[in-house]
Amino acid sequence: MVEIALYQPDIAPNAATILRMCACFGLTCRIIEPAGFVSGDSQFRRAGMDYLKKASLVRDASWTAFREATAGRRSVLITTRATQPYWDFAFQAGDVILMGRESSGVPDGVHEKVEARLTIPMHPGMRSLNVALACAMVTGEALRQLRG
Repeated sequence: MVEIALYQPDIAPNAATILRMCACFGLTCRIIEPAGFVSGDSQFRRAGMDYLKKASLVRDASWTAFREATAGRRSVLITTRATQPYWDFAFQAGDVILMGRESSGVPDGVHEKVEARLTIPMHPGMRSLNVALACAMVTGEALRQLRG
């Protein structure tokens, strides 16, 4: 199945919401450190509720550690800087859906290393969606393709 990876997340409630979604779908969520909050953060616990105990969470110490741990798998970056819509992509079991930081996305070095870059087309003039919402949309499409 797919996994979710959060690149240095900086908003605790968004990360916890994604972990809650992963728990509900039986998916692993990876946090690529450093995160901009501690897991004991009250907003993190409040958004994740009791689902955090049921979530499969892996912490990768760095981008390099993440790449080593996921070697042989495709990292699929969701970014406003891509041109390919997520619904036109053929997801594969083992793909890692990579979400950038809420405040700044991912650095150019990460963009250059991923195997695929996808976007969520939006109305002209709009910048971006909430990262948890974007993650849920793309994860839903990946699950539809792989389980359908």
